Formats: sequence, structure tokens, C-alpha cells
Amino acid sequence: MAEGTGPDATTRAADRALGLLRVVCEHDGAKLADAAKATGLPASTALRLLRTLEANGFAARADDGLYRPGYRMVQLGVQALSHDSLVATSRRALRALVASTGESAYLSVASGAGEGLYLAIEGGTQSVRHINWVGRTSPLQGSAAGAVLLGKVEPGSFIVVAEGVEPDTTAVAAPVMAGSRGAAALSVVAPSYPTTGPGRAC
Repeated sequence: MAEGTGPDATTRAADRALGLLRVVCEHDGAKLADAAKATGLPASTALRLLRTLEANGFAARADDGLYRPGYRMVQLGVQALSHDSLVATSRRALRALVASTGESAYLSVASGAGEGLYLAIEGGTQSVRHINWVGRTSPLQGSAAGAVLLGKVEPGSFIVVAEGVEPDTTAVAAPVMAGSRGAAALSVVAPSYPTTGPGRAC
């Protein structure tokens, strides 16, 4: 058998890739040199593996050159932790939003690469209501939930955005705090027509 092939080589490559992925996930961005040092790999090997992880959505290289968890990593985490404490803790608030508005309510988190990921929904009770976006990603820029996840909304406050993610919808979003840190966004998404017009707030 040729050197560098076979089960042992495959296991080593997997171990190295997982080691790099762990470093990327455990830090708020990791430089190539730091990731290589933390895993004991040559920089060229680390770069090759990080590019493979990036190509498959498990890592993302930001404009500042740091590697962070990619969208696919976040999606898999959500799927594996569908009963995560954040979702369970937020469920009561989601139900309260639906009870007071009749519209669909969402919980979302930042997923890297300038996108947010919808973790949970409490379906609205209106005959015309927003569809289920759980598991879907959307750009942070221009959306109500995105503004929250980008830290543009103060704790205890909220933001209203019309025509943000898609036409003919209006969203209201507020931050979910974990101590002093914004952990997620709670939002209500509704068709725009009930929220506009004579005598309505825009």
C-alpha cells in the first residue's frame, strides 16, 4: 500500500480537520497561524484543510482573515440540538407573541458569513400568515432580526422593518439577552397590508 493512503491516513486527516474545526469554533475567530499552532500542523496543511472545511460550509474566512464557524456548522448544530435550552427557554415568549399578535414568531441566531439562521417558530393564528422559515438562513443586513443580531438594537428595545427580507412583509424584532450579551433575536413577521393604511402605524 502506498505511503500516505489507507485507513490510517484517512483517520489522521479526519482528526486534523476536526481539530482545526474545534479551534475555529472555540475562539471568536482564529488566524491560520494560530490554528496551525494549536493543532500542531504545518501552516500549509492547516490551510489546505481549512479550505476544504470552507468549501463545505463548515468554516468561513472573514474579511479580517480570521476563520469562524460556517453556516453548515451552525445548521448541523441546530439540527443536533433541536431541544436546545435557548429554544426551550424562548418557547414561552414565542407563544406570548403569537397570542398577542396572531402572527408567526421566530427565534434566530447569527450563523456567520453575514447571515442569520431561524431556529424555532411558533406559527401564527391568522388565516394569512408567514410560512415556516426554521432552518433557513437570510442576510443580516436589511432585516429586523439582522439588525438585532448585529447589535444595532439596545436591550429592552425593538426595531420595525418593512420589506426587509422579502416583499410585502413587515417584521418587528427584539434582542434575547444572555447576561450582557445578545444571544438571539425574537421577531414577529407578518404580511405588510394589515400594518399599513389609514389609521395604521407604519
